[in-house]
Amino acid sequence: MGIRRFRTIYIIISILLFSTVLFPMFTIGNKAYPIIVGIPYSFFWVILWILITFFTVLILYFLDPDKEEA
Repeated sequence: MGIRRFRTIYIIISILLFSTVLFPMFTIGNKAYPIIVGIPYSFFWVILWILITFFTVLILYFLDPDKEEA
């Protein structure tokens, strides 16, 4: 995979994952009930997508073809 293609994929994935905690995608998770793990669903929604984003960026970091050149 080339560096240019990797950067394009990285930007697209980052935007898609970040948009899940912004309006209008957040309206899907904007509910007070049910209570999951002792927190309202809206908080759970945000924490879930932050964790998914973290692990996705971590995977993309290890797949980065440019990190070996530094």
